[in-house]
Amino acid sequence: MDNDRIEGAAKNIGGKIKEGVGKLTGDAKLQTEGKLDQAEGKAQNAVGGIKDKVRETTAR
Repeated sequence: MDNDRIEGAAKNIGGKIKEGVGKLTGDAKLQTEGKLDQAEGKAQNAVGGIKDKVRETTAR
């Protein structure tokens, strides 16, 4: 598994937590930051998935 997938998943989870805290406290800026972190995490996870596929294909 590629490190980008691990880091992306961690960013996504961190973003969800940040968004939840923002909702609880009424902090719109924190909510937005959380959503942005989630999007960044999903993108990084996707890049890692592509790298994994390339490795699998070239290893054959």
